[in-house]
Amino acid sequence: MEWASMPHLTSISLCANNLSGNLPSGLQNFKNLTFLGIEANQFSGPIPDEIGNLTNLTGMQFGSNQFTGSLPSSLARLVKLEDFRVSDNNFNGTIPGYIGNWSRLKKLYLYASGLKGPFPDAVARLENLVELIISDTTGINSFPNISSKAIKTLILRNVSLYGSIPSYIWNMQELRILDLSFNKLTGEVQRVQRQPRNTYLTGNSLSGHVESGVFLNSQSNIDISFNNFSWTSTCQEKSNINTYRSSYLKTNLSGLLPCAGSINCTRYHRFLHINCGGDKIVITNSSYETTYQPDNYKFNAATNQRFGNWGISNTGVFTDYLSEEEQFIFSTSLPLSGNAPDIYKTARRSALSLAYYAFCLENGPYNVKLHFMEIQFSDQELYSRLGRRIFDVYVQGELFLRDFNIKEEANGTLKPLVKEIKSVNVSDHTLEIRLYWAGKGTTLIPKRGNYGPLISAISLCHSLEPRCGAEKTKRHTNYPLIFGVTGALVTIILLVLGFYAQKKCRGEKNMRERDLRAQGLQTVWFTWRRLQAATNNFAQCNKLGEGGFGSVFKGELSDGTIIANQLLLVYEYMENNSLALVLSGKSPLKLDWEARQKICVGIARGLEFLHEGSMIKMVHRDIKTTNVLLDVDFNAKISDFGLARLHEAEHTHISTKVAGTIGYMAPEYALWGQLTEKADVYSFGVVAMEIVSGKSNTKQQGSADHVSLINWALTLQQKGDIMEIIDPILEGDFNSKEVVRMIKVSLLCTNSSPSLRPTMSEAVQMLEGEIEVTQVFSDPDLYGHNWSISKRRDIETHCISSTSDVTDQTTTTMRSSFSGYDLYPLYPESMILNSTVEFSSSSQ
Repeated sequence: MEWASMPHLTSISLCANNLSGNLPSGLQNFKNLTFLGIEANQFSGPIPDEIGNLTNLTGMQFGSNQFTGSLPSSLARLVKLEDFRVSDNNFNGTIPGYIGNWSRLKKLYLYASGLKGPFPDAVARLENLVELIISDTTGINSFPNISSKAIKTLILRNVSLYGSIPSYIWNMQELRILDLSFNKLTGEVQRVQRQPRNTYLTGNSLSGHVESGVFLNSQSNIDISFNNFSWTSTCQEKSNINTYRSSYLKTNLSGLLPCAGSINCTRYHRFLHINCGGDKIVITNSSYETTYQPDNYKFNAATNQRFGNWGISNTGVFTDYLSEEEQFIFSTSLPLSGNAPDIYKTARRSALSLAYYAFCLENGPYNVKLHFMEIQFSDQELYSRLGRRIFDVYVQGELFLRDFNIKEEANGTLKPLVKEIKSVNVSDHTLEIRLYWAGKGTTLIPKRGNYGPLISAISLCHSLEPRCGAEKTKRHTNYPLIFGVTGALVTIILLVLGFYAQKKCRGEKNMRERDLRAQGLQTVWFTWRRLQAATNNFAQCNKLGEGGFGSVFKGELSDGTIIANQLLLVYEYMENNSLALVLSGKSPLKLDWEARQKICVGIARGLEFLHEGSMIKMVHRDIKTTNVLLDVDFNAKISDFGLARLHEAEHTHISTKVAGTIGYMAPEYALWGQLTEKADVYSFGVVAMEIVSGKSNTKQQGSADHVSLINWALTLQQKGDIMEIIDPILEGDFNSKEVVRMIKVSLLCTNSSPSLRPTMSEAVQMLEGEIEVTQVFSDPDLYGHNWSISKRRDIETHCISSTSDVTDQTTTTMRSSFSGYDLYPLYPESMILNSTVEFSSSSQ
């Protein structure tokens, strides 16, 4: 390090310099250092233990980086710390109790740090705390009993708090900002004489009569939106109190705006366009004029404003903001990219939560367009270009965009970006779009206190509205036909028969639908003509593949939904293809560790539902990476139930024809045909090992015979080289605890003995760290050294059944079946072992 010649440095600030890599341990040589600031960079890996040697530090600002691992125990020695900030990182583990040793600590910032609860009692006892900020984590279920009398900012947002708000919170005399939003708080809010300047209780289940509570005649900014309060019909809206959706009434406009007076919809609207943060703008195209309504109202940190049949709910204050007047509207005079319309010259932002809502809408499916442009940060300014704005977007309460970064998605600043959501269902004449800051992204560029969601414009149109691109209904001319007496009689007979057949068909269809709904399942029916239109009459250019049961076509429904159609079965189209393709390296997509953990847990939860959660218990029989499909957010979805078998509770196992995929079949099933849910557990264990290692269990590895991935991993574990299993593509950027946990769960699930394998619910708990991974050593000799079904590929094999009632020698052959391979080809098909043996279906 070039600074080695300056050992007497007392302050180092490297904030917002786009530095990356591991933090140098050589920093420990600056023994006189009192401040170390590296916020808003790209540092990764764990914090070096040597940082704990800087015992003179009073300020340590490490926020907005990519640090991983847990906070090193050596930091306990930093007893002079007054300011500690590690927000917006990827740490794991719990909030360390040794922070309670920092008796001088005044500021503790843990926005979206990755650290989880519980909140240590020793930290709560710190008496000099002025700002305590923790957000977007889990495990802090109960209120910490905070001792400090000097606290001015208390933020415990989205941390899983439940129960009622303790009375001592309202007795903090110096408190200026209280944010307890998006938790699970219940009960009534007691009345007090003095409230903090800013109070945010949004997104809880608080109740009681508001007029008799804490908020009566308050001059503070108070947000109680999204709660269950009771309101009288005489209540009035106030500019400093946000009451949006604060009523226990959820089904009418009175619940939406409890103090807005009587709202009656004299007509229902089909479209709405809003110029967020700007004036009225009219955009003309060849057919229509589109008027974007103005949204230039300057509101405060907790407000709900209504304009006609739409409104805005804003929540949050910018902490550390240097100006007295907070800025919620931005505009730019810089030239925009391309021919971007003027709606992109302005934008509205929020410090926490920004909701746009429309009411008095005609029910039905809507196409929603969200317009974005990053105008606060500029690529033309060296310092400003380092800003990172990250937030989430919800539509009708459902998460639509997670960790959304405008600049990254648009590939630069001052570039327009449109995110479209099709077929948003409106069933109660209201539609809501909410933007939420989950504690991620930079907060000091271009100056401290700049962050939060930003949006330029909103468009929503009923899918049948002509000005939104819907086709007008074609008119058909009806020509009268004259029949003779005989023709009329035949027509009447045919009508009667047709009516009877249609009634019977509908009755059977309705009965099937009722049966499926009773089992918690849901189906969608399509007409043949609709499928023809979706696939362009099954054009060859839309053909995805072909399997044992027919061809598979890609299609697009009239509402824009992408589907795969196969022999009258319609599947959801998965944008990111199969897990097998992504792991093989043949896809441009790369899976980081967070995505791999998410996918593995998702598969486990899916199998848990099949085995234990569904009323219809089911064994899949063909769990493999090609049958795990990934949507655009890398949510894993299990496909291909063509080999699945129902599992009745009174039978210990199902004995049937052996079917599955080589390399994934459990030994007791492949050899003896005895099928239980533990066969799926075994297959899941193989898939989990493929996820963590990046290797395929079906790929031949050099020599004449196939090398088992599980045996290879087991050997490395026994040698103490378990970390060599990890996919080198990750380049060390992973959560080591989660990695080791997944490897151990994989080896446990692939144990030779079915009885020693966990259930899928246990596997889920182990993967998420809720229970310890059971330590069981596999016995590879249980079925003999040479039981490798891979040697039997594409050949006839003679085997002897080991069941007590079957002793004659049989011939087993294999044939392919339709699977996820047909939709997303990559690996060999599933195999069905057709045997002349009829296994017993009763308990053995």
